Amino acid sequence: MTPPTEIDDHLPMSVAKIFICFILGCSFVLGIPGNSLVIWTICGRMKKRPPTVVLILHLAVADLLILLTLPIWIYSFANHWVFGIGACKGVVFVIYCSLYASIFFIMCLSLERFLAVSHPFVLQRWKKTMVIHLVVATIWFFSVVLGSTIIPFQTIDDTVAVSQCATREYATHSQEVIHLLSETILGFVVPFTIICSCYICVGKRIGVMACPSKRRSAKLIASVVVIFCLCWFPHHFFNLLTVISVLLEDSNSEASQTLEKISEAGAWIAGAIIFISSCINPLLYAFSARNIRSSARFTKLSKLFEQVGPSERQESSLETPSPDGKEESLISANTGESESTLVSSA
Repeated sequence: MTPPTEIDDHLPMSVAKIFICFILGCSFVLGIPGNSLVIWTICGRMKKRPPTVVLILHLAVADLLILLTLPIWIYSFANHWVFGIGACKGVVFVIYCSLYASIFFIMCLSLERFLAVSHPFVLQRWKKTMVIHLVVATIWFFSVVLGSTIIPFQTIDDTVAVSQCATREYATHSQEVIHLLSETILGFVVPFTIICSCYICVGKRIGVMACPSKRRSAKLIASVVVIFCLCWFPHHFFNLLTVISVLLEDSNSEASQTLEKISEAGAWIAGAIIFISSCINPLLYAFSARNIRSSARFTKLSKLFEQVGPSERQESSLETPSPDGKEESLISANTGESESTLVSSA
């Protein structure tokens, strides 16, 4: 992601900086308390955490790590980068590592919903504590590996009026194309394809379900997916424009320069929009929690998370179904009809 070039008229650049700082500021103000509340609710008020809730917990942790870097970026955009090249590489690494983790956790949430409604007996293997911890550890490992690929290329741009930690330097055009394409394919195309495939299957299955709690949990996670994709698409769109610009540099220099300017102009805004996805998730949880009846205001969010995962009664009915009631147990697990196992209000 490279910064936009300096122009003679400074008004548009000033307006763009104000808009970017406004987006980042709103993301910080909304996202820090929101994600902190999600983490506190799951860790402090829930004794049992089903796999879905564990994934939501780590999604909130990844979002929180991203948002904690925002004060640095707001100061940098409003003034200039004063923290040095080491801090530049380190902060960008944290952001990319956490962003990869976010989309991988959302992808796993989609896979879990697919298994819950289509293959509930297979889901029992997933529900073992060791398995979910292994999945979480694997996601963070690959997120760290993929996030670290940005470190060699990220640098400070001193060619403009004020230095910014918002540019990359590549040794060759091939290196740039490979890195940008791998970022888009691994960080967006592949996960988005898996997510869409899962939700197409879930959508077909959920249409025959009558239980409000199952519909609510499916809509909640689907909303997280949609918001994430909408926030990330502009960034990858400009990534692809940059790739096309590099490929056309020798054959059509004029078109290459035009695409490069468009990509540079949109890179700032697209980069700021990414942060919206990290602050919007807890708002979705709170919106869904409004529809859950409870006499204690602070238990609503925990009740929401309890409804997201299958209840204990469903687990026991899946593990030891009676010969005559096997089909009934399967239907109960798919529809989530039983809500009697929800924790009572505090």
